[in-house]
Amino acid sequence: MAASVNLKCHRLIHFCIFGWYIFTLWHNCSLEISKRHPGARSYGGRWKYLTFINLVMQTVFFGLCFVIDVVRAGTSSFVTRLRDTVFTVLVFPVGTFVFLSFWLIYAYDRELVYPKYLDDIIPAWLNHAMHTVILPLLLVQLYLQPHRYPSKKKGIFGLAFFSAIYLAWLLWVHHASGIWVYPILAQLSPAGLMLFLAGSALALAPLYLLGERLSHLRWGT
Repeated sequence: MAASVNLKCHRLIHFCIFGWYIFTLWHNCSLEISKRHPGARSYGGRWKYLTFINLVMQTVFFGLCFVIDVVRAGTSSFVTRLRDTVFTVLVFPVGTFVFLSFWLIYAYDRELVYPKYLDDIIPAWLNHAMHTVILPLLLVQLYLQPHRYPSKKKGIFGLAFFSAIYLAWLLWVHHASGIWVYPILAQLSPAGLMLFLAGSALALAPLYLLGERLSHLRWGT
């Protein structure tokens, strides 16, 4: 009986979060692109922004969680392992990084990451949906279900691979179009740029370990 109630609770929560992300993603893709902020029409479109990649990632992950809840009886161990790997290696550390990096830079100087003119283009609620709400929802998921973590070596390697791919994409966008995805990058010297990008990539590893630690505190080892 308790297991049935828990499953229904998981299903409802995952459905609501999945619906929220679908709603957020739809509004993001529906934003009117203007000459003041033509980012989505410039080289790479929305896919050059880590915020958008993370938004898609969160949407797909919670959609997968909901599907697993609905067809739990027929869910293979592979699908469950896939859910756990995606959450532990990508969804939690990348989502937490988007939250922390955005708001830390915003607090220092918002013009470096989210210029004031964007307030006239992106509604405040959508900004918070993309950069704030993600962390509480990740903590809800971490509390709601246990996730089997891979070995630290495999987990951090997977995260490093993702970081390398995104940084290569970021540099390619600049090479191909002359566009720096984030204003802060245009303000840095070549040495400063290398240090900033390297530091950002390295910052993901502690966030992976943080997720593992919180999971162990909630569910044990």
